[in-house]
Amino acid sequence: MNTPSEWVDRFPGLSRLDLPTRQLLTSRSEIVKVPKGTMIFGPGNSPENMLFLLDGTVRVQQVSDTGHQIVLYRIEAGQSCVLTTACLLSYEDYSAEGIAETAVAAAAVPRVVFDDLVAQSKPFRDFVFAAFSKRITDLFQMIDEVAFQRLDVRLADKLISLSNGMEKVDTTHQKLSVELGSAREVISRQLQEFQRRGWIEQARGSISFLDRDQLEKLADHGA
Repeated sequence: MNTPSEWVDRFPGLSRLDLPTRQLLTSRSEIVKVPKGTMIFGPGNSPENMLFLLDGTVRVQQVSDTGHQIVLYRIEAGQSCVLTTACLLSYEDYSAEGIAETAVAAAAVPRVVFDDLVAQSKPFRDFVFAAFSKRITDLFQMIDEVAFQRLDVRLADKLISLSNGMEKVDTTHQKLSVELGSAREVISRQLQEFQRRGWIEQARGSISFLDRDQLEKLADHGA
């Protein structure tokens, strides 16, 4: 586990800061740990800290009034949360929720320190907005996929992505519906079609690949 004096080195943009700024970040930050499944933030909450993820994965998702969910993005170790950045800059409450998919450790930098550094340190400001810009680009790509790309293509792509090179994915129809922003029943019908074609085999809580090449062809991985 990283000590408070070391965590800045996990972020290339921060490691290039001048020594006084680095010392300010490390001296005023706190290393926090939360267990798997914890809701780190949610709608209506106001961020008090900028979080820099050191270990683990956080899933950021939007939940509608009807309970419909869609995964917006994930924060991995070495990244910061663009939604937290946006809320800190605009003094707005969160509009989505962040769930710890694994046990998580993060460096929490108080809002007052974040505000001061954004105002006074160009390298820190550059780091914040570079990360912000990249994530916004990713979100626009996700919106484009949800709005315009065929669901069967997106589902094939998601299965391949979740497999990490293995021939089996541990997931459920409900989890896939959240990942893709679709109804569970729609995902179930599409998976049944993949199974009918002989591409996959379904079991409780898992999906096995029988013809990965066809899934990759559909998702354009093999193009």
